[in-house]
Amino acid sequence: MSDGKPPRLTEVPAFTEYIAQGWDSPVREPQLVPGAAGAAAAHRARLAEALPGRTVVVAAGHAPTRSNDTAYDFRADSDFYWLTGCAVEHAVAVVGDGAATLYLPPPARPGDIGFFADAAYGELWVGPSPSLAAWSAALGVKVAPLADFPGPPPGELPEDVGRVLAELRMIKDEWEIAQLREAVDRTVEGFAAVLAELPAAIGGGGERWLQGTFDRYARTHGNGPGYASIVGAGPHAPTLHWVRCDGPVNEGEVLLLDMGVETRSHYTADVTRTFPVSGAFTPVQRQVHDLVERAHRAGMAQVRPGRPFTAFHHAAMEVIARGLHDWGLLPVSVDEALSDAGQHHRRYLICGIGHHLGLDVHDCARSRPESYHGARMTPGMALTVEPGLYFHAHDRTVPPELRGIGVRIEDDLLVTADGAEVLSAALPIDASGLENWTKEKNV
Repeated sequence: MSDGKPPRLTEVPAFTEYIAQGWDSPVREPQLVPGAAGAAAAHRARLAEALPGRTVVVAAGHAPTRSNDTAYDFRADSDFYWLTGCAVEHAVAVVGDGAATLYLPPPARPGDIGFFADAAYGELWVGPSPSLAAWSAALGVKVAPLADFPGPPPGELPEDVGRVLAELRMIKDEWEIAQLREAVDRTVEGFAAVLAELPAAIGGGGERWLQGTFDRYARTHGNGPGYASIVGAGPHAPTLHWVRCDGPVNEGEVLLLDMGVETRSHYTADVTRTFPVSGAFTPVQRQVHDLVERAHRAGMAQVRPGRPFTAFHHAAMEVIARGLHDWGLLPVSVDEALSDAGQHHRRYLICGIGHHLGLDVHDCARSRPESYHGARMTPGMALTVEPGLYFHAHDRTVPPELRGIGVRIEDDLLVTADGAEVLSAALPIDASGLENWTKEKNV
């Protein structure tokens, strides 16, 4: 008599024989970003020069659990991708002397039990998957089954290796610069798509409608958003990382958008603009925006080879401090505020105003302090400049007309041999330009 439980299909010979037959051969070629394999080979050569005779083991990682048996989307570890050009979950790379051996989980195809029984690698679950030989040919490296990896699953990179990789990644090569250009261009297009949806947001969709618009655009034209998109309208604009995006979008408010498309090569843009929802800034909104714009231009003017990396930070902060002092918002002199013992202006600008950009939105974070903030700008560095002013609605140190206004301007820049290129220059930064852009894109 049956116990009522369905049989396990892996234990039904007739089924396993039947499901193994009658399948065509689909296309199973690796989907590599053009130039990725060659760039990775050059990156491995740079690592070998920095760590002669050293063997490095780096893992691609795996998707974190979202809840129970569901997971977030997988995104390969940045160092792993930089060294391999490959984005396969659970993969491991052994890199030394410029060469690499890549250990990948083999696909489960018709004839394998895993074809229908393995939700991670079975082609009935995940679709057609390249063979290890196809990966080897595409990447130009030796590829072996993951089960042949000689050791336990690797953990975090040793601190010194992580530091070296972070500092190598500071200087982008031509292929990486092209990926960043694409990321920025797609991001500018995403901003336009968001502004076109302002009527729907005002009509009830709110911040989340705009966030979803950009994220959909990023997934359509890239890997997805490079970080959690920030959409802050009205009193949410002063919140630095407003990623909840659960508020309304109302006429007369400012709308702060901090968003970036991550390309399929994993390089991301990071751009911020603050728009007038109604198409025109009010006088007090423009007053705040104009001060941030002056600080932004002062900061960008300092992005030049040979300058200290912190030069743009100090230049922008001085403009902010003097402006706040002129408005009567500082309890001390400008010099005292700017001193290490003061910093009173930072109440309204608590964060730093720039960082490296690349495979990570805050790129090269494991670098030594003397190689990051203590370094001088060098051609090939990609960075952001992003001053702002954040007057929270509940901050009693500012007059009522300023409360609830938040403004940030952020551009992506490339340090060149004789200056800097603003990669995101297609987006205006002046108030009049932003008003015109809003009216033009809000079709």
